[in-house]
Amino acid sequence: MKQLLIVLLCLSQFSAMSQQIATTNPKYACPPCDNDCDQLEFEKSGNCTQCDMKLILKSKLINYTKSMKKTIAFYLHDGVEVLDFAGPLEVFTISGFEVFIVSKTTDPIISQGVLKVIPDYSLKDAPKADILAFFGGNGASASKDKEVIKWIHKQQETVDYFFSVCTGAFFLGQAGLLDNQTVTTFHLSINSLRESFPKAKVLSGVRFVDNGKIITTAGISAGIDGALHLVEKIYGKERAIQTSIYMEYDKWVPDEGLILDKSFPSSTTTNKH
Repeated sequence: MKQLLIVLLCLSQFSAMSQQIATTNPKYACPPCDNDCDQLEFEKSGNCTQCDMKLILKSKLINYTKSMKKTIAFYLHDGVEVLDFAGPLEVFTISGFEVFIVSKTTDPIISQGVLKVIPDYSLKDAPKADILAFFGGNGASASKDKEVIKWIHKQQETVDYFFSVCTGAFFLGQAGLLDNQTVTTFHLSINSLRESFPKAKVLSGVRFVDNGKIITTAGISAGIDGALHLVEKIYGKERAIQTSIYMEYDKWVPDEGLILDKSFPSSTTTNKH
């Protein structure tokens, strides 16, 4: 019995020493960004030497990774504008979101007559997502598909955010989500959106509008701005800034849009062109 107590005491002391060593010599890691630096380990805090993202304690990496896994369904259609979805795709994947592609069927989509995209899911088997995103390029016409609108209606109760770029706003409008909301779209489609959805307040000259659950953006580069804003909204400004630095996207200015969501921490409303 006495020997057992001695063994237990030694194990306890060893465990305490191990914890003390771990505390006094903490290890740091790069937040997952799908690059080789995901495997690196650092002795000091600071920024990753490869991707320049801010390092975090390795002991917190598991919880950090779990918190990153917000899912986003990108609905794509024939004729979709490449940069409308490619820009936000870059933002969200770098920031740690899980992105998957949905279309009416799993047949290849032709973007701008050049790029072929194969969807991950059709409307029939697409999993639930935290965020639904819609994009321009033939958006005003493609949004009139009743099966697509029915699918959007089914997602309303479970989706945290709806996000649109350019004429992707027409999908939200057809689903009735823009009624009594302040929104925007591609500058050449402002009047068309106003005429199509008279219950919405459609603004020109603003890069994005955040109503809380619904975020609409103007065209192409404004979609990147809106995506970075959504990253900031969910995960904080630091992650959004690090994402823009990684992308070498120096155009982004935090809060450069109309923010009507009063729960957003940096809800200072600006309207910059």
